[in-house]
Amino acid sequence: MGYVVTAKWTARPGEEEAVAAAIAKLVGPARKEPGNVVYQPHRDPEDPRVFFFYEEFAGADAYQAHLDSAHMQEYGFGEAIPRLESRERAFFETWEPSDS
Repeated sequence: MGYVVTAKWTARPGEEEAVAAAIAKLVGPARKEPGNVVYQPHRDPEDPRVFFFYEEFAGADAYQAHLDSAHMQEYGFGEAIPRLESRERAFFETWEPSDS
């Protein structure tokens, strides 16, 4: 069963390009993590301060490993998150409905 995280980050006014640069540095290493299935950032075409992430990991432990990783600590928590006006997250598990 996959562990899915969606996140919406809104940069403070004037910080959007610094946040985008930090995300750009974070994506490659995050996608190479052993428990990563999907790590896809998005950017709102109408409001460049808004970023949306769809992330899927092999399980909750893999997600925790992502949070603890050196690249997330440096680029996420160190560079991007301090520049945010808001940060929202939601957590899901993948689900395969039966055909009964």
